[in-house]
This record gives sequence, C-alpha cells and structure tokens, in this order.
Amino acid sequence: MKRSHRVNAVALAGFTAVTMVVAACSSSGSSKPSSSSALAASAPGITSSQILIGTHQPLTGVAAPGYDEIAAASNAYFQYVNAHGGIYGRKIAYKILNDQYDPTITSTVVHQLVLQDNVFAIFDGLGTPTHLAVVKYLNSSKIPDLFVASGCECWNEPSTEPYTTGWQIDYVREGKILGNYIKQHFAGKKIGYFYQDDEFGMDGVKGLDDEIPKSQVVARQSYNPAVTNVAPQVTALKAAGAQVVVSFSVPAFTALLKLTSLKLSFSPQLVVTNVGSDPITLAGLLESFAKQGGATVAGNQLTQGIITDGYLPSLGDTSNSWIQLFTKIHSQYLPKLPLDGNVLYGMAVGYTFVQAMLKAGRNPTRQDLVNAINGGLPQGVAVAPYAYSATNHAGITGAYMAVIKNGVLVPTGPTQVTDTTSTGAITTDNAAQPTAPASGIPSP
Repeated sequence: MKRSHRVNAVALAGFTAVTMVVAACSSSGSSKPSSSSALAASAPGITSSQILIGTHQPLTGVAAPGYDEIAAASNAYFQYVNAHGGIYGRKIAYKILNDQYDPTITSTVVHQLVLQDNVFAIFDGLGTPTHLAVVKYLNSSKIPDLFVASGCECWNEPSTEPYTTGWQIDYVREGKILGNYIKQHFAGKKIGYFYQDDEFGMDGVKGLDDEIPKSQVVARQSYNPAVTNVAPQVTALKAAGAQVVVSFSVPAFTALLKLTSLKLSFSPQLVVTNVGSDPITLAGLLESFAKQGGATVAGNQLTQGIITDGYLPSLGDTSNSWIQLFTKIHSQYLPKLPLDGNVLYGMAVGYTFVQAMLKAGRNPTRQDLVNAINGGLPQGVAVAPYAYSATNHAGITGAYMAVIKNGVLVPTGPTQVTDTTSTGAITTDNAAQPTAPASGIPSP
C-alpha cells in the first residue's frame, strides 16, 4: 500500500502550547457498566461523564517528525472507544500540550496539566530527557504517570516512583536483543556505536555491551540532539573501520547518520533501535533532508536492508487481527496521517490505557488505577508479556528481530524475551499473541 510521507521541520520553533481536547462522541453502548452503581466524580479529572487525561508531546522540534503522530493516534483509538460506550459510560478527553522535546518546556506544560487542568493522569508523555524533568514532581504529587513513551530503565523504580510505569520494551532489553543478533550474525566484524548522549542512548549501549564482545567494538560515538551536524561522529566511525553501525537514535538522527554516511562514501550495515527506524517516517526524513541539501533520493530505497526490531505486530502482516483493527480505526478517525509505526504505537498504548481504566473500576481513584496496573495487565497488542507488578513497572519484555523491506518490517525470527541484568538469558517466547477482541475494546 502506497503511503504519503509527511515531515515537519527539525529546527526548534518558539514555544507554543498546543492543546486538543477530545469531544465526547455519541455512544452505541458496546462497553457497558459492570454494575448498577451510579457514576460519580471519584477523583480529579473524573466526572460522571468524562475522564480527563493529559500528555506532553513534541508537536514541533527535533523529535516531531513521526512522533507528533503518536498522541493523535491514541486520540483516534479513544474516539473509537467513546463512540462505543466509553469507559463504563464515561468519555475519554485527552489534552495534548507541545513541549518541543525541551525539558524546560515539559516542566511548564505538565505543571499546567496538573494544577490548572486537573487531569486524572499523565498518559504516554514522550521522551527520556523530557520526562525525567517531571517524573519526581508527578510522583510527589501522586499523579498516575502511565506508559511513558520512552524505554528508559529509569521508569521502573516502583519503590521511589510508584506512580510511574513504562510501556514499550526498555532500551536495555532491546539493546541485549539487538546485541545478541549482532553477536550471532556478525561475528568477527568491527562494530561501531552511534547513540544519543542521554539515558536513552546509554541504556541501549548498556544492553549492547552485555552481548557484543568488547573486542569487536571499535568506536563509540554519541550525538547531542540539539546539534544536527553528525559529520564528526560518522567520520570517526569510518576511520575506525566499522563494518556494522548500531544506532540508538531518534528518526531525524537515523536519517542524518544515513545521509552523512553516503556523503562520506561510508556504507556499513545499519542496525537501528525500533525508536529510530519506522520505515515510513525514516523514508520521508531522508527525502526531506536530502532535498534541503540540494539532492534527490528515494527514501524507501535507502531504508532497504536496515536491521531493527519490533515489539508490536508488523504493519506488513495484514492478516494480524490487531493490524486489521487499527487499520479500520485509522481509516475512520485518522485518514490524513499515514498508517505507520508511530500511529500503530499510539493506538496500541491507547488500548493498554483502556485496559487499565476498565480494571480500575467504575468510580476509580488515582490509586485504584495504579493498583490495577500493579496487578498485571493482559498482553493485548504487544508481542511479548508485560512485566507489571507491584515491584516491577517495566513494560513489554521482548521483541522480534526484523529487516526493513519495501517500507515495512519483515520479521526474521521469533519473539525473544529477556530481563535487564547482564547475565539474564535471552529466550524464545513460544506463546501465541492474543487476538484482538471482536469489539476492538478490552473486556473489564
């Protein structure tokens, strides 16, 4: 299926607070209350008719390309739920504020969401450096801080930050799975690292180092997301003779790595974190950045053969029940955006939020919601189980290896699961992924 590319400018824009509140949609009544007790205003952000949640997202700035689709996709799933009865009859209202991937702005907008808008919870706040600016504030204020859009291991601190949970596979686990693949398939090759110089990149490197023999790693190059010139790093990787470059980068910097490598006549095998390898987003960025430099490239051709991983079903698997569900919702509620990995992410994490809210009960408190997650959630859209418990707030525990072919991820092996320890085994998860419910809405 041909999809259009939509790319935002990478240069940081001036601060603008962009908000969107989802209007309550008409109910067709498929998600019914489980008892006859009256709906009540049980917590801030909860009324008899509405659940108000909020988020911080990079709607502009260096991380906007692709990532600016995520909240809109969650919103699309919430509209679908609202149109089918909501959460025990309540509609989800989702307020989205732009933080430009700037931690200072993140702090400002999250304080607004909590103190002025009185949201029930912060949902899927995006970014490692950005969310670190607010995680202690949210926990001291006892605000549910759910399903952070980042795989930092730092979200799994239930003893000190009991209101925060991760969702996607954390970067240490992902690094181990990528590193294990490299160890098996590129034995004896010279390996170079390219990574963001914060917890995102460093967690990924930690996982890689757990699996890749140190003797093979010939270069370690980090980048600052505020500096778009990566020629020094790529020059160093080339000078070290790296035959494989593994990259923990956001999409814009994956594209810069690829284009700069071409300019320097450097053509290593790229192995890229799922975070920075959505094929449609990456192809669009490659074309846009090349055009800015006066060149014309075929983005899809440049993404061909990139090795990555996936923790959600591949969009190329049109027989998968979850892909069929989200394709239907996308066509109805979000047709102007491409159905890419970021849209899939947004809808999938939205589904998990609905799972948690239904489990929390008809008139939930904030603590009820946290307790519901601590009790464990069904696997749902993820290809591997969640780690959720009272003592573990990590999210998805595994992923499959894949290669980009013709604009989609093509799995190259089974789902593998592991932990975040240096000695934890990487094992195959043979359990079948659950199918999507016929209604498209989880059961209470």
